[in-house]
Amino acid sequence: MDFLHRNGVLVIQHLQKDYRAYYNFLNFMSNVGDPRNIFSIYFPLWFQLNRTVGTKMIWVAVIGDWFNLIFKWILFGHRPYWWVQETQIYLNHSSPCLEQFPTTCETGPGSPSGHAMGSSCVWYVMVTAALSYTVSGMDKPSTTLHRLTWSFLWSLFWLIQISVCISRVFIATHFPHQVILGVIGGMLVAEAFEHTPGIQTASLSTYLKTNLFLFLFALGFYLILRLLDIDLLWSVPIAKKWCANPDWIHIDTTPFAGLVRNLGVLFGLGFAINSEMFLRSCRGENGYKLSFRLLCVMASLSTLQLYHVIKIPTHAEHLFYVLSFCKSASIPLTVVALIPYCIHMLMKPSEKKFD
Repeated sequence: MDFLHRNGVLVIQHLQKDYRAYYNFLNFMSNVGDPRNIFSIYFPLWFQLNRTVGTKMIWVAVIGDWFNLIFKWILFGHRPYWWVQETQIYLNHSSPCLEQFPTTCETGPGSPSGHAMGSSCVWYVMVTAALSYTVSGMDKPSTTLHRLTWSFLWSLFWLIQISVCISRVFIATHFPHQVILGVIGGMLVAEAFEHTPGIQTASLSTYLKTNLFLFLFALGFYLILRLLDIDLLWSVPIAKKWCANPDWIHIDTTPFAGLVRNLGVLFGLGFAINSEMFLRSCRGENGYKLSFRLLCVMASLSTLQLYHVIKIPTHAEHLFYVLSFCKSASIPLTVVALIPYCIHMLMKPSEKKFD
């Protein structure tokens, strides 16, 4: 691994030296790959336009991030910003200097990259959905148009993935091989769900059982390794030790924070999609109207931006996890049930007057 790490550091130094002027763009692309944006931007947009794609997106994101957590615990991947300080391969204090940024100091293990994995799995779902839609709407003679569409969408996919990967390497939070593993892992998870149609008709019981399994497996895996004197939270004190600015350390980058966030989203989706409010609004007559769906999209995106204003207290770790779960669960409840139902009720009086 030292070979990969040492050459990875050279790549990071090259990017930070020659592409420093592109920091704002690279920082933006890093945010594009942030798994949290899946729930606050991509999901509310796609769920109202195509509920099958929106539902699949949540399942892919949650299961993909869960696998990412398990693999991070297994692989014990270092992050560049602390590895250059901890390694013994550089003699006489000649360790290279890597610049750190406000988004550098993530506290979990580094391999595979969660941003790269989350970005690739969600964009894979979106690209394949868009291609399926264009194919279904085309006649047989439109082969050339289909090829052009296929080329454009997959080129866009790889352009975004490469940009996200470069951004994560640039800020010294990942080595190149870690982002490559993340992209491959995300695509494999997304492709697996292309052949799992059962999630579209999953009952509330299925959602709860899945949530319970994911939580108990992760917790059991953690506790078993603790009994073997293997600390899966080994990376947190190292991150705090070598981060250039203590204010850049955030509790929401710890391994359990991501697990709690994902379980909350899946829990909320299960309740929302099986709720009476969802059945009355999205499954009713209004659910097929373009005006209704567009209103839901705009209202959902606007409302979820307010969620960023709500800051969860971080002084007590257990309280943070509980509140993070509740906040995450409220996102699909708002997008899938609450907002569509409110818009449905507002549209009913106007329809009666029109009649």
